[in-house]
Amino acid sequence: MPRSMLADLNGQAFDVAVIGAGLNGASAAQHLAAAGYTVLLVDKGDYASGSSSRSSRALSGGIRYLAPGDSIWEFARHPSRLATALSMAKQAMATRSQFVNATPERARRLTFCFPIYKGDPYKPWQVRLAFKLLEMLGPGDIPVDFELVPGAAANKLPLVKWLRNPENLIAAGLFREYQFQWPERVAVDTVLDAERMGAIVRNYTPVTGMAREGDGRWALTLTDARGEAGEAVVRARTVLNMAGIWIDRVNAMAGAGAGRKITGTKGIHLAVRLPEECRDRGIMGINRENEHLYCFSWNDLHFFGPTETLYEGDVDGIRPLDEEIDWLVEEVDHMMPSLGFRRGDVLFTWAGVRPLTYDPALPKGARRREIHDLAKDGMPGMLAMTAGPIMTHRSAGLELTDAVAARIKPSGTPQEISYAAHSFPENQNSPPLHDDYKEIKLADLRHAAAHEHVTDLIDLLHRRVNTGWTATMAHAAARKAAEEAAEELGWDRVRVEEEVKRYHDYLMDQHRVGEGGLYDGRRAILGEGD
Repeated sequence: MPRSMLADLNGQAFDVAVIGAGLNGASAAQHLAAAGYTVLLVDKGDYASGSSSRSSRALSGGIRYLAPGDSIWEFARHPSRLATALSMAKQAMATRSQFVNATPERARRLTFCFPIYKGDPYKPWQVRLAFKLLEMLGPGDIPVDFELVPGAAANKLPLVKWLRNPENLIAAGLFREYQFQWPERVAVDTVLDAERMGAIVRNYTPVTGMAREGDGRWALTLTDARGEAGEAVVRARTVLNMAGIWIDRVNAMAGAGAGRKITGTKGIHLAVRLPEECRDRGIMGINRENEHLYCFSWNDLHFFGPTETLYEGDVDGIRPLDEEIDWLVEEVDHMMPSLGFRRGDVLFTWAGVRPLTYDPALPKGARRREIHDLAKDGMPGMLAMTAGPIMTHRSAGLELTDAVAARIKPSGTPQEISYAAHSFPENQNSPPLHDDYKEIKLADLRHAAAHEHVTDLIDLLHRRVNTGWTATMAHAAARKAAEEAAEELGWDRVRVEEEVKRYHDYLMDQHRVGEGGLYDGRRAILGEGD
């Protein structure tokens, strides 16, 4: 369906307006529409173009929740922490099961490794027990597949063999993990299903004003970030602020007394090419600040990350910095000295900020997902959600729908929700976009441009078809893609050239990819060339 005109929204009324179309906002809109509510979903950028697209993409089973800190006996001393950990691990297992079963096309299976060293706080029997408990907490349909490999054999495994101090490795726990393939497309699928059920969805539509009216409804002023003139004023009985790291900014428009809700922590990742034996394998490690450091498989690449630093900068100017890249390279080299990892091995990088829950007692914020009733801040009829990881976006959508249902009844009829992946029409006669992307047909680009709210080349190549997050990020294919989408999007030759330049500039700015950049996508570690 084409993107609706801003003028057509003016004067419309909705049960619920959702501000922010990351994965959690999109899920809220989808579940609310399925429950019979009339829904408006808007975002100041494209769908899932913020923190949702900058995560580790993990669909984890939740084993990290069963690691209490310095010792497993922490749970014995603090039973409430054990109860919380069990609850979160159970939710993680249920989330993984639901997504893998309902949307298998968007889930990728990995084999992950948990190394166990002499002197570690957790012994092999404790790790085995934790995974057994995790299996018991899950629905039972998606196994954990835990296997404990003794140290001598473990030191020969891919990734493990590059870890430092191999003589101190007691064992390695191997287990099944999953990964979103890929979060931006999952969000687009979710948005399209919400639209199918009647929700009005619009990207590049910032909210520029909010006011509470005498009848208790909220009036929202909307503008268009893509050049459409004028503004629209819509009304909603309830507003969900799902703007992520922009939540406090949105709240400030609605009421001067809004308290702080967000603490942002920044994470960057580095993508590399490892030998083929490492495909579909990942590993958990610890950096020198005693924080998690992962290596994830990603298609034919791998990425390391994340960092975790307090972020108090411009939320519209998040990008990987040289000092952050250098720090992470050094940490990877410390964790895996035999790999010989250097900055020149990096293919691309990315940065994001986690919208964690503000807690004055926790300098880096709380990771607990929380729904805030903003009536306490003088904004009745408005809710906000903080610290919602992309992994639990469907349960977040259900929880938010329950929160709305406790306040207002739907004005429409419930519908059947669909979690199915949206696929492009079969067109085997269509040529591929590029030799590097033979599975992506030119017909796919035309279909996405015509039906999936595409406004520019970045939307198309990063969030509608899977050319972003690859070794070259379609740098060489950008012009062909722009020319193919031009007719559907009404671009002339000048606009095509502008889009190509803007796309290349985006790759340099956000991912450090391109001519004159730090990385060119050619070198691979250990001499494994393209």
